[in-house]
Amino acid sequence: MERIASFQVDHNKLVPGMYLSRRDGQVTTLDLRFKKPNTGDLLTNAEMHSVEHIIATLLRNSRAREAVIYFGPMGCQTGFYLLYDSSLLSSADAVELVKETFAQGADYDGEMPGKSAVECGNYINLDVSLAKAQCAYYRDIIRDWTVEKLAY
Repeated sequence: MERIASFQVDHNKLVPGMYLSRRDGQVTTLDLRFKKPNTGDLLTNAEMHSVEHIIATLLRNSRAREAVIYFGPMGCQTGFYLLYDSSLLSSADAVELVKETFAQGADYDGEMPGKSAVECGNYINLDVSLAKAQCAYYRDIIRDWTVEKLAY
């Protein structure tokens, strides 16, 4: 079998940042890496879930909402994937969107979106303060990120 694209990246050299993972036609996948792989320094389930709820909500309410296809956590607990329609959003605009969205997440002031048994299958481990802290951490990592830095 063919190895998938993410398994072809040398995770021993990967550092936190934002990377172009793949392009599939008009669908572009960004690797939003929070933690250095293979170090044991992972996002907790509550951090991942909380960031997912805040950022997915902000992205789907952003100026680029029509371009956003998916935002969700990596199984390895070191970051997230953002999939977007590149016919609606350029790479430069996607980088700016991620920077803006994580800055908004860091400053988020409100109730956790989707924090009820009706809206979420594991609403108990959602925490706005965890999400804000991780968003601030990542905002600082990608503050000066550019399209040129998207290469692994």
